[in-house]
Amino acid sequence: MGSLLYSSSPAVNLYPSELFLRHRLQVVEELWESVLRQECGQKMVDLLGQLRDLCSPEGQATHDQTASAVELIEQLNINEAIRAARAFALYFQLINIIEQEYEQKQQLTRYSDSGTINQEHLANIIYSTNQREDDLPVTKELGADSLSQSWTDTTPIKQKGTFAALFPLLFKLNVPPQQIQRLISQLDIRLVFTAHPTEIVRHTIRDKQRQVVDLLQHLDSLQNRSGGYPWEAQEVKERLLEEIRLWWRTDELHQFKPTVLDEVDYALHYFQEVLFDGIPQLYKRLKYSLEQTFPWLEPPSKNFCSFGSWVGSDRDGNPSVTPEVTWKTACYQRKMVLGRYIQSVKQLIELLSVSMQWSDVLPDLLESLELDQSTMSDVYDALALRYRQEPYRLKLAYVLRRLENTRDHNLALYSRERPANEDSPMYRSGAEFLSELRLVQRNLTETGLSCRELENLICQVEIFDFNLTQLDIRQESSRHCDALNEILEYLQVLPLSYNQLSEAQRVSWLTGELQTRRPLIPGELPFSEKTNDVIETFRVVRSLQQEFGINICQTYIISMCREVSDVLEVLLLAKEARLFDPAIAVGSIRVVPLFETVEDLQRSRSVMKKLFELPLYRAFLAGGYEALNSENTPPDTQPPNSPSSPTLNPNLQEVMLGYSDSNKDSGFLSSNWEIHKAQKSLQKIAEQYGLHLRIFHGRGGSVGRGGGPAYEAILAQPGNSINGRIKITEQGEVLASKYSLLDLALYHVETITTAVVQASLLRTGFDDIEPWNEIMEELSMRSRQHYRGLIYEQPDFIDFFHQVTPIEEISQLQISSRPARRPSGKKDLSSLRAIPWVFSWTQTRFLLPSWYGLGTALQEFLNEQPEEHLKLLRYFYVKWPFFKMAISKAEMTLAKVDIEMAHHYVQELSNPEDKAQFDKVFEQIASEFYLTRDLVLNITGHQRLLDGDPILQRSVQLRNGTIVPLGFIQVSILKRLRQYKNTTTSGVINSRYSKGELLRGALLTINGIAAGMRNTG
Repeated sequence: MGSLLYSSSPAVNLYPSELFLRHRLQVVEELWESVLRQECGQKMVDLLGQLRDLCSPEGQATHDQTASAVELIEQLNINEAIRAARAFALYFQLINIIEQEYEQKQQLTRYSDSGTINQEHLANIIYSTNQREDDLPVTKELGADSLSQSWTDTTPIKQKGTFAALFPLLFKLNVPPQQIQRLISQLDIRLVFTAHPTEIVRHTIRDKQRQVVDLLQHLDSLQNRSGGYPWEAQEVKERLLEEIRLWWRTDELHQFKPTVLDEVDYALHYFQEVLFDGIPQLYKRLKYSLEQTFPWLEPPSKNFCSFGSWVGSDRDGNPSVTPEVTWKTACYQRKMVLGRYIQSVKQLIELLSVSMQWSDVLPDLLESLELDQSTMSDVYDALALRYRQEPYRLKLAYVLRRLENTRDHNLALYSRERPANEDSPMYRSGAEFLSELRLVQRNLTETGLSCRELENLICQVEIFDFNLTQLDIRQESSRHCDALNEILEYLQVLPLSYNQLSEAQRVSWLTGELQTRRPLIPGELPFSEKTNDVIETFRVVRSLQQEFGINICQTYIISMCREVSDVLEVLLLAKEARLFDPAIAVGSIRVVPLFETVEDLQRSRSVMKKLFELPLYRAFLAGGYEALNSENTPPDTQPPNSPSSPTLNPNLQEVMLGYSDSNKDSGFLSSNWEIHKAQKSLQKIAEQYGLHLRIFHGRGGSVGRGGGPAYEAILAQPGNSINGRIKITEQGEVLASKYSLLDLALYHVETITTAVVQASLLRTGFDDIEPWNEIMEELSMRSRQHYRGLIYEQPDFIDFFHQVTPIEEISQLQISSRPARRPSGKKDLSSLRAIPWVFSWTQTRFLLPSWYGLGTALQEFLNEQPEEHLKLLRYFYVKWPFFKMAISKAEMTLAKVDIEMAHHYVQELSNPEDKAQFDKVFEQIASEFYLTRDLVLNITGHQRLLDGDPILQRSVQLRNGTIVPLGFIQVSILKRLRQYKNTTTSGVINSRYSKGELLRGALLTINGIAAGMRNTG
């Protein structure tokens, strides 16, 4: 079979440093062909070769060869088509493994080589950092005559994104050390795992992939070492062949719709296998790199990077996430982390064999042992003789017993049983456990000893506590409004129903009610199931905080937040669950508005300003009336030891911005610009009220949902909006691609941390150049108009979308506990969730949400002054991180678009009566694609898409050649499936295949294309 993996085509540029990758790809392709030959025969191998040869050298479908491909595929029966689809899907999964391993090796090399920065590159770092404005030759005037510097000679430094590159850069740019210290002291990075339905690969298959990775790594070690026997490497290759054959005979499709607790288990896998042991190394990397350049500065707290989770707590649109599920999720997380701590303490007992005969022991440890003996006499009786001269072992034996009692207590809580060991000595919090570990560490240190394993365990406890992650609750705003409406109608408190009140009337009533301790909700709930669920959710948060501490769950996110009342409603419901005390304005819950649509983003500043002006809410943020009053009291008149909030970080407002719905609502460029503007305006309003702001970015994996390289995305944020704090969702296939391997995960989190520090300290003035903002506002408006003209105003578009994409089939994939549509269930865009929306366009190679509207906006701007405005756009691309990020994301997506393949979907899947109208819709899309592609190339100066990123370019091209035939197979099966449905509807069944066979084939092609694109939604 002609190989596309290691083609000599000039379209695929393989550098000498990629020889390892080239060799690995060759090995894997040979294994793939061998498996197919054994499992399917040579005829199938030849067929797949024929199909792959029907592509252009760049891996795109061609008009001339489409007919040949269709003729070839139409001759296949359903079993042959399914085998071909499975073969291509397996191919993509193997390529993903190889590239992931290669990326890990490259990042390790990059880190080890990045201790120094090439001086000649310093001047060219600016475009990829948020540099200070006064360091740059930039004027705040619009004039194009200031664009004298060549826009083509910027070269990014290879080492960007690592701590080892960051701190020397800060030193060379003369950033004051006190500014660096202030920032890293408040460094707060939160990565939140979500269960959005974009992880299409079964975890059984993930296990197979890990086996293949282990064998490949074993093969590497054998081939790199001197000596050894040739047969050893051959044996590993044979084992690889066996493993891939077992994989081939494993079903790729999920066997059942996962429960929420299944999703919890999936998410915890990344902590169990990678993050629990890996994240403490992140702190060590930062500390070491900081010491090399700024040895007098203090490192951040060990938990500067922490994790959150929506899995088991995000109930927006998911009726399966009940209060009981959230409770079990918290117990499940604690079970995992306690199990790891128990393992570590057992290892420490083996290690710390220090004898009192040869080492001093401090009095505080001996006193602790006496106290432990009085409460755990059975442990003393069992072990005192064995450990009579080994105090550390005896102390850790007591620690182990407390941990085991805590674990048993947690297991009873999970089952909602009364703990049998309720009076046994146990740890009520991670802080108690940490205190005992520090006691041991302090005694070792003061007697001249250290223990790396103990230090690592202490670091893990500081990061993960007893909770592993913080659970964020999320619910849609209308659910709170409807719940209050029902409660108040039952109580007959208002003359009108709550839903009939104006916004001003609601705010007035809510504000008054929030200042009284009078309860509204009775203990017994006589309300509807939906209202009871809302009430019980707040009650379970209260129970979780009482049992696990407030860190387990202190964030409540309001999706589709539009008004001040949306926030106050949640605060009132929190008050009813005793999460907020109105008398003193102290609460243990953080209310986080999520602004999603463009209109809501534009209104966000006004909403937050009104909230900050409410004395009750401002006191709530400060940590209570007393804390607020002490802030406003001159220092010499403040009472001593004025209390701050005992529960939450004082004066911190978190606001979440949604990329998905804003993109679906207004298109790629408009969404990104509105979010950018919202961050700037929210930061300004927070500063006016003396508040800190933490922006929570609801990013998905795809560009159409805010995805893309995190490092560049963070650098493109307005610097003032970060200030050392950021919170980001990590969704779907992002977890598998970024967190499956230790070094990949570490590098990913390190680049995020580096970008946060860099963006906070090296701020540009570009975001504040008003003429540039005016141009972006105009581009955004034009882009949005053109996007909405197609999506919302083109009368045939909804039918076009449902016919030419596999949206209906995607909704039948058993990949998530959450429905694909919002509760209304209507087949319109408003009810369709953003993930299946993007997923569908990715399958058909349109990828429309990630670029549509951009070309027209740019062209209309260029039409005004072609030469001057082109110079300006090129200059924006070089100097303005936001604009460069937007163009780079669009370029990456455009490289994955195959407009000929997209046209094939339209031609084959359109109903005959709709074909004429649909051809017009397609021509509109195709015209915008070619315009956008050409303008992006003109602005970047690239000859081909992704010339500036040859590694990504190679990756896209390697896949494209095999996605094309898989797309032909998908269209063929979808066509047969829909014909079957139509004949069934008419009462005439004339098909060789059952609906189940056809649907299974369609779903397998969806799996395969998702693997090939390395992206779903």
